[in-house]
Amino acid sequence: MLLAQVLAVLIFIVMFVMIITEKIERQYVTLGCALLTLILVFGVGMHSLTAVKDTLNVHSIFTVDFWYQAGEASEESSGINWATIIFIAGMMVMVEGMARVGFFRWLCMRLAKMVNYKTIPLFITFMVMSAILAMFIDSITVILFLAAVTVELASLLKFNPVPMILAEIFCANLGGSATMCGDPPNIIIGTSLGYSFADFVTNTGVMAGISLIAVVIFFYFSFRKELTEGSKEKVDTSTLPTPESAITDKVGFVISTIIFLVAVVLLVTHAMTGLTVAFIGLFIALATLITSWKYIPEIMKKVDYKTILFFIGLFVVVGGLEQTGILEIVAEFISKVSGGNLYMMIGIIIWVSAIASAFIDNIPFAATMIPVIKTLAVTQGVSLETLAWALSMGTDIGGSATPIGASANVVGTSVAAKAGHPVGWGEYCKKAVPATIIVLVICTVYIFLRYL
Repeated sequence: MLLAQVLAVLIFIVMFVMIITEKIERQYVTLGCALLTLILVFGVGMHSLTAVKDTLNVHSIFTVDFWYQAGEASEESSGINWATIIFIAGMMVMVEGMARVGFFRWLCMRLAKMVNYKTIPLFITFMVMSAILAMFIDSITVILFLAAVTVELASLLKFNPVPMILAEIFCANLGGSATMCGDPPNIIIGTSLGYSFADFVTNTGVMAGISLIAVVIFFYFSFRKELTEGSKEKVDTSTLPTPESAITDKVGFVISTIIFLVAVVLLVTHAMTGLTVAFIGLFIALATLITSWKYIPEIMKKVDYKTILFFIGLFVVVGGLEQTGILEIVAEFISKVSGGNLYMMIGIIIWVSAIASAFIDNIPFAATMIPVIKTLAVTQGVSLETLAWALSMGTDIGGSATPIGASANVVGTSVAAKAGHPVGWGEYCKKAVPATIIVLVICTVYIFLRYL
C-alpha cells in the first residue's frame, strides 16, 4: 500500500503543478494523470480491480437513486461524481440556448434603461444582478456577457469600465457561493454529501446575502470617485440601443426564459420532489435541444467540453488519494494541528481553503477536501454540515482575491483587456483582497456564532 500511496501523491502533485503552470491545457493534464492513477496506483500499487470499478463509478448511473431519491439523500460513493458531470453539462446546454437568443444582453440593457443609464445606480444594479444571476448560472457565463455589455455602455456613457467589471467579478463569485448550482465547488459538495438547494440557500446563502451588502458598500466607496469623474459628460440616451434590439429570436427568447424558470423551480424543489440534480441537468438539456432542434449543432458546438473532461480526470486522481488512505492522513494532520479545537478546525478549513483558492483552481481543492471533512466529522465528532459550509465559503470566496483565482476573474479581465482596458495584478488585488478579507471575516464570525 505504501507504493500506491507514494504514487497517488506524486501524480496528484504533478497534476497540480501542471494545472498552475498552464503549459498544457488542463483537461489533458487531469485525463493523463487519471490514466496514470488507474494503471500505476490501482494496478501496480494496489493490484485492485475493485478500486478501479469504485473510482470510475459508472454503475451508479444505472441505479434508481441516481435519478430519483424518495427518501433521505444518499452520499455519493468515491470516484467520478457523475451527478456533477451531468448537471454541469445540462446547464451548459441551457445557457448556450439562452445566449443564442440574446437573453443576457437583453437583461443587461433592460436594467441599464431602468436606471436611466446613470453611472452609480448602474454600478450598484450590475453588482446585484451579477450576484443573482450567478446563483443559478455559471459565473463564467455571467461575467462573459455582463463585462461585454459593461464595456459597450462605458463607451457610450463615457466612463471607465474597469471598476464596474472588477465589482461584477467579485459579486459573481459571491453570488455563486449562495446556492448549490452557483459554483462548481458547491455542486461537488452538494452532490457528494447529499445536500439540497435549500440547504445551501439557508446556510451559505445567508452568509452570501450579508456579505453582498458589505461588498456593495465597500466597492461604492472604493470606486465612487472614478465613476463620477468619468461620467460628467452629457450623453443623449435616446441614441442608445434598445433592450429589444438584443433579442435575435423572439419565440426562442420566450422558450429559453420558460426553460430557465423551470430549471430554477426544479432546483429549488428538488429536495421535496426527490428529483436529483443529475435528472434536472439531463431534463433541462433535452428541453433546450428539443425546443431548439434547428440549432442543435450550433448549441452543442459551443458547450465547454474541456471543463467536463477536466472534471472527469480530476475525480479519478482524487479517487486515487481516497482509495489509498492519503486523505485520511490529511484529516488526522488537521485534527492534530487544531488540537481538537472546533474553532481552530473551522478557521483552518475556511482560511486555508481561501488562501489556496486564491492561487490554485478551487475545483480540485474542493474535490480533494470533501473526503477530508468527512473523516474529520467522523473522527472528531464535528457536524459535517458546519465543515461543508466552511469549505464552500472558503473555496468560493478565496478565488476572488487574485486575477487567476477563479475562471470568472480570468474571463472578466480578458474582456476588459480586449476593449483596451488592461487590468494588472496590482490594480486587481488592491480592491479584491480587502473585499475578500471582509467577506471571509463575516463568514468566519457567522459560522462561529450560528453553528458552534
